[in-house]
Amino acid sequence: HVQLVESGGGSVQAGGSLRVSCAVSGYSYREYCMGWFRQAPGKEREGVAAIDTGDGSTYYLNSVEGRFTISHDNAKNTLYLQMNSLKPEDTAIYYCAARLSRRCAGSWAYWGQGTQVTVS
Repeated sequence: HVQLVESGGGSVQAGGSLRVSCAVSGYSYREYCMGWFRQAPGKEREGVAAIDTGDGSTYYLNSVEGRFTISHDNAKNTLYLQMNSLKPEDTAIYYCAARLSRRCAGSWAYWGQGTQVTVS
């Protein structure tokens, strides 16, 4: 069955960097959309970034554009989110997700368990 397993979260001071990863297994699609979401305490989950693994097109939340970079290693079937210039408002649980198509819009079929990112 499909599994998405995040890793790499942690605590960092404002202005610092972190990279979170999401290892995908059991997924038969070769080209699809993957994304990162986050949910802070008391807030709704929001989409942070997404990538079409077919052509590499990327999409970002306005507030992270220029600071975060989403990427996908096809050989390792692993999704990454490099986060630079982190701010306290970036504190949240970060989730990776995958869709059943390359379109990065609509419902998401698979989710990871989440990894905590804390910026102080």
